[in-house]
Amino acid sequence: MAGLAGVAATGAVLARQERKRRAYTPDEIRDRLHARVAESETSRDSVSVDDD
Repeated sequence: MAGLAGVAATGAVLARQERKRRAYTPDEIRDRLHARVAESETSRDSVSVDDD
């Protein structure tokens, strides 16, 4: 019984995440991706690499 409850709970969590993901409009997704790219470029530029 506990195994079935675990499977059902996992399915519910995955379904909730999928609904949340699909709630974004294409413009929101694009804006979020642009923000992530800008953030990664900023963090990459701030890391110094010593070439010895």
